[in-house]
Amino acid sequence: MLSSSLWELPSSSAILYRFLTLFSFLISISAACFNGNCQVMEACTAATDCGSGLYCGNCPASGHNQPVCTRGQATVPTSVINGLPFNKYTWLMTHNSFSIVDAPSLAGVQRLTFYNQEDTVTNQLRNGVRGLMLDMYDFENDIWLCHSFRGQCFNFTAFQPAINTLREVEAFLTENPTEIVTIIIEDYVLTPKGLRNLFTSAGLDKYWFPVSKMPKKGEDWPTVTDMVQQNHRLLVFTSIASKEAEEGIAYQWKYMLENEPGDPGVVVGSCPNRRESKPLKSRSSSLFLQNYFPTYPVESEACKEHSAPLFNMISTCYKASGNILPNFLAVNFYMRSEGGGVFDALDKINGQTLCGCSTLAACQAGAPPGTCKSIPAPNTGPLSSTTGSFTGSVQFTKPSASTVHSPNLMVHWLFYLLLEGKKLRRYSRIRNRSGPGRQHELFQVSLLGGKVKKVCWHEWL
Repeated sequence: MLSSSLWELPSSSAILYRFLTLFSFLISISAACFNGNCQVMEACTAATDCGSGLYCGNCPASGHNQPVCTRGQATVPTSVINGLPFNKYTWLMTHNSFSIVDAPSLAGVQRLTFYNQEDTVTNQLRNGVRGLMLDMYDFENDIWLCHSFRGQCFNFTAFQPAINTLREVEAFLTENPTEIVTIIIEDYVLTPKGLRNLFTSAGLDKYWFPVSKMPKKGEDWPTVTDMVQQNHRLLVFTSIASKEAEEGIAYQWKYMLENEPGDPGVVVGSCPNRRESKPLKSRSSSLFLQNYFPTYPVESEACKEHSAPLFNMISTCYKASGNILPNFLAVNFYMRSEGGGVFDALDKINGQTLCGCSTLAACQAGAPPGTCKSIPAPNTGPLSSTTGSFTGSVQFTKPSASTVHSPNLMVHWLFYLLLEGKKLRRYSRIRNRSGPGRQHELFQVSLLGGKVKKVCWHEWL
């Protein structure tokens, strides 16, 4: 009996084997996808699961409720292939870079406008954005950033004095001596030399790329190496032609082609040029700005927009321009995607342009075009059923800005009417709030002097 029992017990070799198996399993678990090890498209449950440059987010608009690790930073192309003319690269640009969700409004005034981004301009630049679209207006005896209409800034469409954002740009350029930033101004400033004085006050004049050195007939720009060596690392364009001679600020459409912004720029199979721009097939301008954003921005829809539709529109505009890829890709809510989004699009464009490879990560500096590294495909395996929302390490302005915002349709409708020139004086809206009550707000809108005042509140159960 004793010998039989001993026979049934595992031998020392078997015990060792089982211990090693268990140990190996535990090691594999510890190295599994969490604690900063998760890569793009791998399921995540917390911000700390994802690797550097990624955050944990989902895309309910596409039916993807399971959060996955999502790219939140662009690969700066000059970090892979350097020394080429500036116009050989494609850069990420944010549309209305200043129009930030949760940006504080003027005291006592509810802002009535659209929002296009979620984090500060400083953070946009840190995440690889290299082009900023800024709307500048005369307002309050100063120059302000304002998302408005009729060429006038109102207290309910104003964001902040423009110098605040320009100082963010100056700090970034000072801290990053090899980076180049482009600013495109939708210009409503009538103050003589107002813009030039503004940039000088912000300390940006020392980085200014002079108009005299910009190519006038579609030829190549200086190399990025030359631009850095000469400290010409800030390109500024205005929408007012006369300011090129008056203030030395380049008139945008003299140097740049551009497709239609807003809804015309997202129509499937169509890529018309903006009316101020030369035809996209023109070769007299060596820069091409591709706008890709709807007229009415909705945060929760951006992740869907930045998937297949984005890649399809890049292809459409490539054909419409006579096989020219954009130098700037302008989008809303640039970090929102189903995984790779605008960052993957930029990598594919730069990979093709700079080295003839399918993506920028496959490029090899100094190698002949078409000599590409093997890049593993991201994990796109089945996802679990756990639901979640944007929770990752993306540096939003405020924690509340990381949630998926539902569009305020009443604000959209009101701003649309204002854009269309309607003389709206009074409106009401109803909105849900927590608890059993609903809230009915009445506002008086007076366009005289750009003021908006809340008249009264009425609540009921």
